[in-house]
Amino acid sequence: MTVAAWIARIDRLVWGPGMLALLMGTGVFLTLRTRFLPWRNLGWALRSVLGRQARSGARGAGDVSPFSALMTTLAATIGTGNIAGVATALAAGGPGALVWMELSALFGLSSKCAECLLAVKYRRRSDRGEMCGGPMYTMRHGLRPKRLGAVLALCFALFTIPASLGMGDMAQANSIALALEDSFALPARISGAATALLAFFIIRGGIGRISRVCSAVVPAMAALYLLAGLAVLLGHLTALPGAVAEMVRLAFSPTAAAGGAAGALTASALEAARWGIARGCFSHEAGMGSAAIPAASAVTDSPARQGYVSMTGVFFDTTVICTVTGLCICASGVLGTADASGAPVNGTALTALAFETVLGPVGGLLVNLGIVLFAFSTILGWEFYGERAFAYLFGGRAIPLYRILFALAAFFGAAQSLEVVWDLSDIFNALMAVPNLISLLLLSGTAARELESFQPVIRRARRARRRR
Repeated sequence: MTVAAWIARIDRLVWGPGMLALLMGTGVFLTLRTRFLPWRNLGWALRSVLGRQARSGARGAGDVSPFSALMTTLAATIGTGNIAGVATALAAGGPGALVWMELSALFGLSSKCAECLLAVKYRRRSDRGEMCGGPMYTMRHGLRPKRLGAVLALCFALFTIPASLGMGDMAQANSIALALEDSFALPARISGAATALLAFFIIRGGIGRISRVCSAVVPAMAALYLLAGLAVLLGHLTALPGAVAEMVRLAFSPTAAAGGAAGALTASALEAARWGIARGCFSHEAGMGSAAIPAASAVTDSPARQGYVSMTGVFFDTTVICTVTGLCICASGVLGTADASGAPVNGTALTALAFETVLGPVGGLLVNLGIVLFAFSTILGWEFYGERAFAYLFGGRAIPLYRILFALAAFFGAAQSLEVVWDLSDIFNALMAVPNLISLLLLSGTAARELESFQPVIRRARRARRRR
């Protein structure tokens, strides 16, 4: 067996039922421990994100506005997983996988809220005057005994760096190169060089410049993709109710089934759950701890307030964007389509095929454009994750070195075949999640108390809104 085959096998083992159960189980436990407060206050959190106050830096300490911190998180989470990942889940697990993606997002709200809340609670000012936080600081300053916290923090930081260089950088640059080559016949080396140079220019400005770019790019690219997706759904409006009914049926069907939205595919509920949860967690990253790093930089007067703001990222990423992608694929009837060689169409090509059923060649072009924008924003978000982990291990003076390495990795990744990089990155993502999930479980009482103490603020806001 080759090295690549061994890595792929380890990847399948790491992301097996045990890891998925740990991710989902932690979300379920936190939802119960917090008395469903993340669910009950989702409406308030969405109104807060969309309000003017979230865009200002006038309430509390921090480096960027709560909205900018959220956009940095969304920049990293809204990526190829929302286009190619959803298609892969549906092709392997059938239409029912989309239902399980939604369930993973539902419980992911609590995980994301707790990890971001704790990141703000235990953040620190660096020697350079920047607000630093994230799971490594939460573990180091929040866990007892101190030695356990220090070990878990070290592990998280060590695993975050290769994950950022692999999945967050090289793999995304490769996706950009493939999309530009497919749409405009642009050579990979040219697109790789452009990606590396543009990314380096932005990341040299630190979290301030990264967040400003993300605050402009993320809403624009999400709106463009959603408008195209809604046009596709309107074109298949009569097929939509049947597709939704088939999804729900196949999500819980104990035996393999086909027909309707499933096309020529067969998949049991077990496969639907496996692929739906795996791709859902990969997309919204709740429980991995990554979103807590930019959340710690937000200007806020309360850890709970930023926890609620940050958890809306799960809603926007999975409940909105992934759902639109999945419904377009299922309602258009392209699921199970075979290509010229007889193999089933999968990944980005499947999503493009769904969009082309209504929008024609423009649909495929929009999907490739979405891949480029989503992947580039992912590069920016993950650079900040890796930078903070690098600074935690080697100090703030080492940050320029990491930025140079990150830009070089983008250039190198654009022109390479990256199956091994994807598998390795998946492994490191799982390894990141394990110490973070342990920390969340041990500090769940602290998170629950913070949310409970903030509840009077939400009640007053609701009463004031009703009076208005």
